Amino acid sequence: MNPHLNHQKGNSMRICVFCGASAGNHPDYLQAATRLGHALAGAGIGLVYGGASVGLMGRVADAVLERGGEVTGVLPQFLADRELAHHGLTTLHTVASMHERKAMMADLADGFIALPGGIGTLEELFEIWTWAMLGQHRKPVALLNARDYYGQLLAFMNHVTTEGFLQQANRDMLLVDDDPARLLDAMRRYQPPVTGRWMPKEGT
Repeated sequence: MNPHLNHQKGNSMRICVFCGASAGNHPDYLQAATRLGHALAGAGIGLVYGGASVGLMGRVADAVLERGGEVTGVLPQFLADRELAHHGLTTLHTVASMHERKAMMADLADGFIALPGGIGTLEELFEIWTWAMLGQHRKPVALLNARDYYGQLLAFMNHVTTEGFLQQANRDMLLVDDDPARLLDAMRRYQPPVTGRWMPKEGT
């Protein structure tokens, strides 16, 4: 069992969710955000996210809250100034920059899930996955692949692996499912690779 996610309901375990500030062009994306929020709350897992009230970000937060769960938002001041903050959260941290936002979300979370989203979501996903490859954390990183949104990206990452720019062990770090409950179960069972490129060998 993964030590970060091997908690009982009621403890302070949190999952950071990266996702779009837009809702996308298909209702399946909002439904996926709702299902994930309900699954998190039902499992007693708190949500950490970017603090906004719009798009998939607002929907996943609302879904956790409507089932009695805890939600922590982290929002840069310049976005708060644009009145994008969700004011119904359990806790809302306002920070000075995007860099501080990402660092705080990473520190607060025991694992990471990306819902569909745009360039910002992809940037957050790849950064936190890279940190795992470099041994900077041992937390699970996952995709909730609603409507096969990430299918072409996953095919490209397989191509990157085949072409020798990504080790298979590091490719396999990224967990993928279209069902929130199964994805959370996979995250609980996740064990990071002991060795890999840029990572120290066990015992060193």
